[in-house]
Amino acid sequence: MSTSQSTQSVPVSPEFAETFGGLMSNDGIELREGYADVGGDVRLHYVEAGEGPLVILLHGFPEFWFGWRLQIAPLAAAGYRVVAPDTRGYNLSSRPDGVHAYAADLLADDINGLIRELGAESATLVGHDWGGTIAWTAAMNHPEAVDRLAILNAAHPRKLQEGLHNPNQLRKSWYFFFFALPGLPEDVVQARDWHFFRHFLQDANPPYTPEEIQRYIEAWSQPGAASGMINYYRASVRESPKDAKAAILPISAPTLVIWGERDGYLGSSLAEPEHDDVPNLRGVERLADASHWVHHDEAERVNQLLIDFFSRSD
Repeated sequence: MSTSQSTQSVPVSPEFAETFGGLMSNDGIELREGYADVGGDVRLHYVEAGEGPLVILLHGFPEFWFGWRLQIAPLAAAGYRVVAPDTRGYNLSSRPDGVHAYAADLLADDINGLIRELGAESATLVGHDWGGTIAWTAAMNHPEAVDRLAILNAAHPRKLQEGLHNPNQLRKSWYFFFFALPGLPEDVVQARDWHFFRHFLQDANPPYTPEEIQRYIEAWSQPGAASGMINYYRASVRESPKDAKAAILPISAPTLVIWGERDGYLGSSLAEPEHDDVPNLRGVERLADASHWVHHDEAERVNQLLIDFFSRSD
């Protein structure tokens, strides 16, 4: 399948390079930028680098494609075509109105559409946090499109459902229910120069720099982005537990889980999925000193784990 005109990427502009270039791993890899029409009225913005088998990096909350700044060039240098989109609702991607537009199956459909629009039949998916939820869902709903699956600090849907019945996990996940409120969260998160969103990033070690935080603030400040980001949580809590459980299907793709054990939002007991749900689990790599932001805290270790996993023959 040839890449359509709307998805042809171009080298990044000087302004883009000036804004992001000094904050990213380089390795002499050229960055490109593009947009893909993935179905309906949704268009995803993405950054890509490299040539080879397709690897799609799915960011979590409250990040955007830039959350993978320490992975894009190293993975491209290892021989992969690496694409990091802004998922629906974030930064420069479409931000549709309405909570219903942010259901997990629609988010997964976006990624299936992105793979096709990039001219591929399938890809390896790497997902962190909400990006991990999207990756889990895409592997369940579109198994033919997912070659391999790597999950970073994102509980399998069944494990998360079970975890939310545990008082300790409920305390960690309090923001799920705050974000479910109508209207109020949008006002709160923007106050004090986005203090609420910045707070979520505070566990990172080393800390995010002021320059990195400014890039996040610019993404959060895109019109409608705050609502889009928060609507992920609204959609998830509105789905009935019965329907959510019924939607879980076994995942056939070989799967690797990488888990920062100092996660302040998800308990370490959520790391390992049930065997029947993920029968081809290739391992759970627990990084004892990493926070929820494992790909930031221990980027070199995460990159090597991913490259080794991608190159396995099984």
